[in-house]
Amino acid sequence: MSDDLLPYLGAPPPYSGWWLALGLLIAIALISWCAGVFVWTLPVSTLRRIPVIRSVHATMVRRRFTRSIREVAEAYRSGGLSSADAAAAMRQALRSFLALETGGRAHYMHVGDMAASELAPAAPLFTLLDDAQFSTISAVDLTGVARDAEELIQTWS
Repeated sequence: MSDDLLPYLGAPPPYSGWWLALGLLIAIALISWCAGVFVWTLPVSTLRRIPVIRSVHATMVRRRFTRSIREVAEAYRSGGLSSADAAAAMRQALRSFLALETGGRAHYMHVGDMAASELAPAAPLFTLLDDAQFSTISAVDLTGVARDAEELIQTWS
């Protein structure tokens, strides 16, 4: 053997403890990232059954759809959307929220069917939004409807 290799065959060379800490930190970050991607891509029905994630998911969904309703209402107030377009956007947001929260087919239900189902608390809002979207002589206050929609989203259980 070469004399150059002899110092390396015995005890490992000394190194800083910071390298070990950095390696552990990178490993923890990688494992956390993989776990996050796994949880992020789980179906909603599965997320509803996991205790801690269920509450985090519900909070995130409520924030997302409340923000969506607020953005539509602000665009309507600023004149960027007509009343029909604003009502359609609010209906879409509410239907998507209800579909996520209940796991039902809220996108495909008529208002009458909603009134006879677990979605009954939302039926009056959909009646107002339908009137605002499809009636040319509608006197629906979309700002108030948006406020009611935000309240419905925040209090849905």
